[in-house]
Amino acid sequence: MDSNYIKVFGGNSIVAHRIELALKENNIEPILKDETESARLAGFGTPLPELVEIYVHKDQEEKALSLINELN
Repeated sequence: MDSNYIKVFGGNSIVAHRIELALKENNIEPILKDETESARLAGFGTPLPELVEIYVHKDQEEKALSLINELN
């Protein structure tokens, strides 16, 4: 992953997709990394089901973390 991006969330897909929606509503374009879906499409299993990571550009990290904290 490009070094200009930073991980702001890691957790289950339901929460991740809610966070993704909130970020997009606030003009932040997140990148979702879903190892479970990637493994499924490749025909493999994964030891951590439902693990999704969200990355944002470093310039938007503070705003993204603030929005995520508001959701919790």
